[in-house]
Amino acid sequence: MKKSYEIDMCNGPLFGKILTFSLPLMLSGILQLLFNAADTVVVGRFAGSTALAAVGSTSSLINLLTNLFIGFSVGANVLIARFYGAKKEKDASETVHSAILLSIICGVLLLVLGVVVTRQILVWMGTPEEVLGQAALYMKIYFMGMPVMLLYNFGSSILRAIGDTRRPLYYLMASGVLNVILNLIFVIGFQLGVAGVAMATVISQVLSAFLILRCLSRLEGSCRLDLKKLCLKKDKTIQIIRIGFPAGLQGVVFSLSNVLIQSSVNSFGSVAMAGNTAAMNLEGFIYIAMNSFHQTAMSFTSQNLGAGKIKRINQVLLLCLAMVTFVGLSMGWAAYLAGKPLLHIYSSDGEVIRYGIMRLSVICTTYCLCGIMDVFVGVLRGMGYSFMPMVVSLLGACGLRILWIFTIFQWHRSLLNLYISYPVSWFITGGVHALCYLGVKKKHMKIGYSSVEK
Repeated sequence: MKKSYEIDMCNGPLFGKILTFSLPLMLSGILQLLFNAADTVVVGRFAGSTALAAVGSTSSLINLLTNLFIGFSVGANVLIARFYGAKKEKDASETVHSAILLSIICGVLLLVLGVVVTRQILVWMGTPEEVLGQAALYMKIYFMGMPVMLLYNFGSSILRAIGDTRRPLYYLMASGVLNVILNLIFVIGFQLGVAGVAMATVISQVLSAFLILRCLSRLEGSCRLDLKKLCLKKDKTIQIIRIGFPAGLQGVVFSLSNVLIQSSVNSFGSVAMAGNTAAMNLEGFIYIAMNSFHQTAMSFTSQNLGAGKIKRINQVLLLCLAMVTFVGLSMGWAAYLAGKPLLHIYSSDGEVIRYGIMRLSVICTTYCLCGIMDVFVGVLRGMGYSFMPMVVSLLGACGLRILWIFTIFQWHRSLLNLYISYPVSWFITGGVHALCYLGVKKKHMKIGYSSVEK
């Protein structure tokens, strides 16, 4: 008998189930960004624009260093959902325990990497001298929390695989509230600046990891976590990496292109950096809302593939595309039209707001293209095809952006010209992903169930 937190993805009408699954994901992401925005607001208001620029300038680099390992949680999600849909309990259990141990190992590696190399990379990015010291300090403290951050990500991916998106939301709310309280204490009370924000983040991540591990250890059935059974099962670990590595590598190269863009933004000075940071925070709410449909498409596709219900996957795709387009258009245009008062939350500097509006005018009004692209990627990954969307994304979105920076941007150096590279890359790459899906669908309709892409 299914627990009330789980969703039967393989039977019955899909519309309501996709909404039930995706809404907690959306709320989780939005809450996470609200808590992160609270970090930014507290820093900007009580530690100054230099501290705001320091925190904002690290986001692309943090993503660059973490995305490869977070990609492995995608592999865990797909594999566990596949075994769960196919009712292969032993395989699902072995995958759960391999995934949790893998997350701990990856977290320790990231901790060491982040502490050792971050300052030098910030220098290579052209981070201004007045920002560099605070940015490096923020990142070193932030990376101390990598093991628990990955534990939460992998644990959440396990719960999503069985249709539970509500409990990760509850745990995130608890840790987020703690984060905000600690921000106020450390930054305003103790005047710790960027160090206080980083410390608050790490402590709140410890809480979320504890809650997710406690939940997994109390589950019934094949996905229950028993710490005594933690081990890396060779076949399961290889499959997690086979699916997750391309997803993670794709995220790394996306972040690399964003690091290049951040470096280009840095060349316009700290005020432009602050405006860019504030706009990126607003865009994050739209992206995370759309990304919930990427994750939904991946989990629903994987379970239905495991259950051998190939035709149902097309319904999942169409519903997720319709929903992500609606969310992207409505939220994107709302953010742009309300840009000035929203940006004023982050800074009262008129120049900072002007730079932020410039970015919103390009990114937010076309953001639905990014959501459409990601839904196709989610379905392809759910079907076990992780290498294909990686190659398309690297050549399409990332390659085009990097080419744009070294050609069109060099011919006419302006922030507006730089930002236009985003919608152009989304449109082209999304079209190619759609063609890839049609090819994969045709193949699966002929051969039926296929467990993992070879």
